[in-house]
Amino acid sequence: MMETVGALGESRVLRRILDRLGHASGALVGPGDDCAVLRGGGDLVVTTDTMIEGPDFRLAWHSGFELGWKLAATNLSDVASMGAVPTALTLALACPRETPVELLEQLASGMEAACRALAPGCGVVGGDLATAPVLTAAVTAIGELRGATPVLRSGATAGDIVAYAGDLGLAGTGLALLFREGADDTGVAHSEALAGLWSEHPEAMAAQLAPTPPVTLGPSAAHAGATAMLDVSDSLSLDAARIARASGVDLAFDSGLLQAGFGERGGEAVSLDAMLTGGEDHGLLATFPDRSALLDGFVRIGEVRARAEDEPRLLVDGAEFVPGGWDPYRISLPGM
Repeated sequence: MMETVGALGESRVLRRILDRLGHASGALVGPGDDCAVLRGGGDLVVTTDTMIEGPDFRLAWHSGFELGWKLAATNLSDVASMGAVPTALTLALACPRETPVELLEQLASGMEAACRALAPGCGVVGGDLATAPVLTAAVTAIGELRGATPVLRSGATAGDIVAYAGDLGLAGTGLALLFREGADDTGVAHSEALAGLWSEHPEAMAAQLAPTPPVTLGPSAAHAGATAMLDVSDSLSLDAARIARASGVDLAFDSGLLQAGFGERGGEAVSLDAMLTGGEDHGLLATFPDRSALLDGFVRIGEVRARAEDEPRLLVDGAEFVPGGWDPYRISLPGM
């Protein structure tokens, strides 16, 4: 018989989750008390991200492990984009009473695995459990700058090169495949096509369901002199426009460089549109003062130009490009 959170109650569910979590090396006191206690001594960065079943994920497509991995990975990437080293996560989790306990155990295992793989030494140090009509998770991530200057969106200057590290366009390609083959005519998700999609499109499925952002490159880019940087979650074009606005410059992409660097990954063809408007890749978009500062793992995709008009612009091959991508308040998803 399937065990549910309603049948076990909060204390037993919590014990089952904690059994799946490791120890954060920077935690003096981890989960179990009213607060975690972390070692201090330097400047910290803090970020929070929320995922809600429906607009942000579909349980018909995600295993609990994949969902936990994605929850951790997306927040680790935000910390890295500031040039910081991730040290701790907290998880606030709300779900219906009929939710299988096994799903939450798998979710905890996925978060732990992502921390081990992407940010060794980081771990979940606390959180909260509650009930909600649908599965909802909010993760807060903490990172240490360790002497680095935080890399903001506002530091790009004319003459800088624009570079990208990580997957690009693959997650959006995967999401399009899932809606095309993993949902019915009304947009309701199902799992019937998952095995086939994983077999035929493993790179795109992994990028969408369990992304692997280049977390270690964030602090390295900061020390190498990156002038601006952010995590690309909503889309390359939307997030590039944010750097342009914050810095008061134009960002100019070269489609040839984009296609040469990211047009094919592991046999998966990625369109230019997917690169520019697909979201959830969680790569790092950065600007550097010259080519000598470009790190291994970053690919040059354009340049920063002085603003030519009153408002900063995004250009592709010299023509103004209207950014598109994920906006939670404006986008319409099938089945919602």
